[in-house]
Amino acid sequence: MIKRLIVCSLLFICAALAQAEQSLIPAPPQLAASAYILVDAHTGQVLVEHDADKQIPPASLTKMMTAYIVSEEIEKGSIKETDQVRISEKAWRKGGSKMFVKVGNKVPVIDLLRGVIVQSGNDASIALAEHVSGSEEVFAEVMNQQAELLGMRDTHFVNSTGWPAEGHLTTARDLATLARAVIADHPQHYDIYSEKYFSYAGINQPNRNRLLWRDPAVDGLKTGHTEEAGYCLVASAVKRGMRLIAVVVGTDSDEKRASETQKLLAYGFRYFQTHKVYSKDDTLQTERVWGGKSGQVGISVQEDVFVTIPRGGEENIKADLIIDGELEAPLEKGQPVGKVVVTLDGETVADVPAVAAEEVEKAGFFKRIWDSIKRFVMGFFN
Repeated sequence: MIKRLIVCSLLFICAALAQAEQSLIPAPPQLAASAYILVDAHTGQVLVEHDADKQIPPASLTKMMTAYIVSEEIEKGSIKETDQVRISEKAWRKGGSKMFVKVGNKVPVIDLLRGVIVQSGNDASIALAEHVSGSEEVFAEVMNQQAELLGMRDTHFVNSTGWPAEGHLTTARDLATLARAVIADHPQHYDIYSEKYFSYAGINQPNRNRLLWRDPAVDGLKTGHTEEAGYCLVASAVKRGMRLIAVVVGTDSDEKRASETQKLLAYGFRYFQTHKVYSKDDTLQTERVWGGKSGQVGISVQEDVFVTIPRGGEENIKADLIIDGELEAPLEKGQPVGKVVVTLDGETVADVPAVAAEEVEKAGFFKRIWDSIKRFVMGFFN
């Protein structure tokens, strides 16, 4: 008996030590950058941040918004990938990085989109802005409206390229928000961000994102550089089902923006994980429905529920389903009926609506009367 108690005690201690080891998370790396942020793309959870709300010039990171709006217009049917865009003199003359389109030529939208994303072409950005909105100035207004819709609260765009201009500002946090939208909203074009080269007019140019060559987990997004902004990078990578987005701005070299971003991504993947609590098709439980043709309804969630947790911390997750009182027919499929609260070590990490998994029609007159009687009697004895 004593031997069994000793063995059980040792097992308990080992389990406790293992759990403690799993929960140990060191301080994040300090980067040689003016601002940075690391975000779980699935949940939006911020894992690391430094001066993430400091307004900074975004340089060519601006082009993520330019590309996002073009993808939006294609999805809405306002323009097509095959549309031929006439290159204006303004687009052709623009300095900085180029796709090397020629004035008066007609270029397909999809080629210009690659020129924006892979080659960071200022000429391609202006050409697309003019094609979508008639002028770059009007397009900038659309960019600001889209930024507001995405929740980019500290961002203001003046142009489509990131060319230095007074009032053309954003933050690391807002850039992470934009990157999440680029990945989630337009997956049909996201693959372009991982393309290492794009050749146009006989000129083959490489993607400036060095991490595409160094780390097979990295599949985007965009680099930027001006004298004022420094060297900047927004990068995304996927490992073991977890997608991270790192924004690093204001480094002093092309090499530094890549190496500092790699440090941030390595830290996130080493110490955290994305855990799926529920899938949208899961029936969490069934609930009584009064006055319905069916007396019960399944309860589910509208979207997959993900949480970001320390690696190995699944056992510390608790999920509670809270129903808003007794349910009465009719109920529509997807109608909110309560919420699911997910906690980690007692702290709320997700709070999402619980919904009816199927429609429940109102019952006939006599069944409703009978349900009312049963409800009354049950209430009386409770």
